[in-house]
Order: sequence, then structure tokens, then C-alpha cells
Amino acid sequence: MTTHLLAASRRSLLTAAIALGVATLAAPSAWAQAAWPTKPVTLVVGFPPGGQTDFAARVLLAGLQSGLGQAVVIDNKAGVNGNIGAAEVMKAAPDGHKLYVGNGSMTIAAHVYPTIGIVDLRQMTPIGVMLQSALILAVPATSPIKTYADFVEHVKTKSKGGKGVDYGTGGVGALPHVTMELLRERLGKPPMNHVPYKGSSPAMTDLIAGRLDAMFDATSVIAPFIRSGQLRPLLVTSEKRVPAFPDVPTAAEVGLKDFNIVSFIGLYGPPQLPADVVKKANTALNTALKDPAVTRNILDRGDEPGGGTPEQLGALTREHFKTWGEVVKVNNIKAD
Repeated sequence: MTTHLLAASRRSLLTAAIALGVATLAAPSAWAQAAWPTKPVTLVVGFPPGGQTDFAARVLLAGLQSGLGQAVVIDNKAGVNGNIGAAEVMKAAPDGHKLYVGNGSMTIAAHVYPTIGIVDLRQMTPIGVMLQSALILAVPATSPIKTYADFVEHVKTKSKGGKGVDYGTGGVGALPHVTMELLRERLGKPPMNHVPYKGSSPAMTDLIAGRLDAMFDATSVIAPFIRSGQLRPLLVTSEKRVPAFPDVPTAAEVGLKDFNIVSFIGLYGPPQLPADVVKKANTALNTALKDPAVTRNILDRGDEPGGGTPEQLGALTREHFKTWGEVVKVNNIKAD
């Protein structure tokens, strides 16, 4: 009888020991997931300081730090339309401690630079939209062009003379570039001269000086120069008028149908980022966007707060990739 009791006791102790061992092995994994982030999180920004993409990271920095409970560090890795920074995050460990801040122009670059290995944003893990913005078509304040109708007439006049209007952009394959090429397509493909710059700032300088005829760029980029009286806006590419410039008509209002174009900034992670990390990062992002001061700062620049689900950013990324791929192909847009 005693022998049976001792054997039973040994079996009970062995079972308990095995259960404890399994629980102990499982605990670190569960703890690690629950504790993310365990160290500062780096936001790799694929574009230079001072632009719209960099602004998105900085305006949300404090809110993200609060939501994640860790320091968040911005690391600008500009180059090749965001590709240098994106390539770094693509190779990062999928632990959530290195994330990527990129924009919709990268969905275009993959088509314009097909031979240099541009990162496909569709392969990264979407977390959420940080902000978005319509584009504005603007001309110098000194230009005789007062309206979009005037612009169309100006394009026709120059075409008859064997010349085309000169328009600037921040680079080949950037959103303002393909947007103007899409407009050119809508106008019957008249001659236009694309003048690419290394960023929006030098292009804006030449536009203000009258060395360029026109230019598209994000509302937040052009807004300060409209307010200072240096540039004249002709239209916005949003479905509704932009609150910051209620007097500027939409593309639809001036007769351009189906010309709703948005510049978006998104937060992405490396491939195979765990679902719990994505969820926590997305929650922190959405919470940061609800801060009234942050919302006001974004709106005052002419942008709109983002938010929403990772799935919505993924869908937006795929939509832009498809749409701009077709525009690039039809208009034979290539890197110089």
C-alpha cells in the first residue's frame, strides 16, 4: 500500500515538475511580447529633415513615446526616394524596435527605377497612416495665370509656338512629377518640360522667382508660400476643398474629373512583424493623432491627420502601386 502511495506521489511530483518546466519555458516568450518595446524605438525616416515625411514623424513623436512607454528616436536616412531608409528597415529584426516612416512616392519609384532594387512597400508590414494631404497646383504670384482655365490656355499657346511649359518637381518619379504627367495626359499630351530638382525646396525657390511656370506639391509644402503671397494656387486634388484654403477650387470643380490625388505618410515595420507589436504600435499612433494640439498643428499646415487600421494602410499602398504603375507606363516615365 505504501509502495503504491510513494509511486503515486512520485508521478504527481514528476507531472508537476514537467508542467512547471513548460510554463517556465513559455513565460519568457509571452513576457517578451507583452513588454514590447524593451528599448528605444527608432523611426527611420526615408527623407530629409524639414519635409512632409519628416514632419509626420516629429509631430507624432511625443505621442508615440507616451503610448509605447519608451523613447522614440528619429533617424533620417534619405536617398533614392526613400529607398535607403526602407532597405535598412527591411533587413531589421522583426521585433518592432526599428520602424519605417515612408510616403506614397515610394510606390511610384518602384516603377520608375526598375533596375536598382527599389523596396516594394507592399512587402513591409503596414501599421497605420500618419497623415495625408492633397496636392496643390501653383504658379508664381507674378504670373499672368490667374485660374486653371488660364493655365490650360497658357499650355496651348506655348504648344503652338513649339515650346512647352516648364514645371519643377523634387525629383524624377516623385508624386508631383507623375501628377503633372497625368494632367498632361488629360490635356492631350502637349509638350511640357520637366525640371527635376534635388528636393522640393530648390524647385520652390525657382517657381517663386518665375523661372518655372507651374508646380504640383503637397498642400503643406506650398501653404507657407501661398500665405506669404509668393505663390498663387489654382486647384487642389482632394474631393473637397481644403479647410486651410477654402477659396481654392477642387480639380472636379474646374472640370478635371477623377483627379483625386492624395499624398500619404505611412508607418511601416519590417516583414513578419508580430501581430501584437503591430496592434500596440497602431494603438499608440491613433492615440497620438487624437491629441488636439497635434491635430491643430497638422491642419494648420494644410495636411490631414491619418489614423485607421493597418489593413487600411496596406490597401492604400497597394492601390497607389497599381494606379501609378499604369501612369508611369502610359506616359513612359523613366529615371534620367
